Amino acid sequence: MSHAYDEVLDEVAGRIAVVGSIGKADIGALLMWKRLRADTRWARELSDMHDADVRAVTAPAVAVVRDADVRVVDAACAGRGLLSPLPGFRFGDALASAILVAAAPHRMAVYDRHAHSGLTSLGYDLSSERGRYGRYMGIVEELREIGLEHDSEWTARDVDLALYQLGRSGPG
Repeated sequence: MSHAYDEVLDEVAGRIAVVGSIGKADIGALLMWKRLRADTRWARELSDMHDADVRAVTAPAVAVVRDADVRVVDAACAGRGLLSPLPGFRFGDALASAILVAAAPHRMAVYDRHAHSGLTSLGYDLSSERGRYGRYMGIVEELREIGLEHDSEWTARDVDLALYQLGRSGPG
């Protein structure tokens, strides 16, 4: 993957670090970065919300995933749950995880179908039941711990990129 790929993520993460919340423009940028469709009902509903209302929902999610006193898995579960009132964030974890990664790039990991496929090829079973992002982050943390045993200090983002590549190239 090209170094330029994460430029949008890095730019949005920089704004979130300063502002402490995520607005509609940032969500739109991450939507493009994840290559997701924006011609959906939820995107229209989100667009119809006032930006201040979107930020009021995202600010607590940003705070919890950035809080170093909260275990990563607990922060992931809480942050994901806090985003669920927004249109398009009740189900599915791809865009929600991108937002959480932008809020805490060194703690959170992006979830998508390729990362899921990568986990499957490694022998991990990740169900799609409610709470999947928290379970995913538990596995990411487990993989980071395995890396530490081999003197590799991978961030959660490093792990998700590896899973993404594995999932894209694997049989799934």
